[in-house]
Amino acid sequence: MSTQLEARVDELEARVAFQELAVAELSDALAQARIENERTHRLLERTLDELRRFRAEPLADPGIEPPPPHY
Repeated sequence: MSTQLEARVDELEARVAFQELAVAELSDALAQARIENERTHRLLERTLDELRRFRAEPLADPGIEPPPPHY
């Protein structure tokens, strides 16, 4: 093989190795983002459930509420 062809093959092999590393890093980052997204989704669902329960409860009778501290 000519030296020019060998240099080109070496350069292409280096590029492929870099791209394989980049793909692996992106795959890991995507997996982590999916885990975080799922955690955030569960938290949002819990928060919405609590808000729905809060809104479904009747408002407290102001007569049974203690007076504010300034009275």
